[in-house]
Amino acid sequence: MTILFSPASAGALLVLAVLAALPAPPALADATGAAPAEAANFAEIPAVAETLEQLRKGGFVLYLRHGRTDNTKPDRYPAVDLKDCSTQRPLNEDGVKMAGRVGDEIRKARIPIGEIRISPLCRVIDTVAAAFPHHAYTIDNDLMYTANLTDAEKAPIIANTRRQLSSPVALGGNRLLIAHAPNLMDLMGYFPKEGTLVVFRPRGDGAFDYVASIPPTLWPSLQP
Repeated sequence: MTILFSPASAGALLVLAVLAALPAPPALADATGAAPAEAANFAEIPAVAETLEQLRKGGFVLYLRHGRTDNTKPDRYPAVDLKDCSTQRPLNEDGVKMAGRVGDEIRKARIPIGEIRISPLCRVIDTVAAAFPHHAYTIDNDLMYTANLTDAEKAPIIANTRRQLSSPVALGGNRLLIAHAPNLMDLMGYFPKEGTLVVFRPRGDGAFDYVASIPPTLWPSLQP
């Protein structure tokens, strides 16, 4: 089962219009990364063993939300400094371990990872360091956390996320994006839990299929 997201379809335009009309989450939820109430309306599709078989062939885009964070240290919005991790909500110890386990599971599943693009926030940089310590990556400022931004500030980030999810990927590898839940919420109404790997099939021209999700606790049942 897949869900097609295409800007050319009337249905997608309607979804985007509805999402644009939704009120922004409260400031406290933004600061701590809590899911907005409307996130419950999205139907998450759990991955199955066949999903991993498809990913081994490559050609997909994977979107990983960073590991669990310390909500007692919220982002110091609007004074977040990308060069100063003390102004940002950090991973907690469990979040670092979670990221490491997800990386191990991806390697165990023999899922080939090609290009990695990540958000510039420290919790994402720490996630990629724990999950893929020997893999090169590109920091993409247009994968920045969107929750505290205005609609105008969000626009290039949402457009870039759509472009990254929809641009074709050659067989033999998968594109990996590591970023934030609010970004997907803004794009398609989905707020994945921390450490969740979301699978997309790119279709080009801004269109993509949502294929499945792999929360951290699902991996053992997919590859015992």
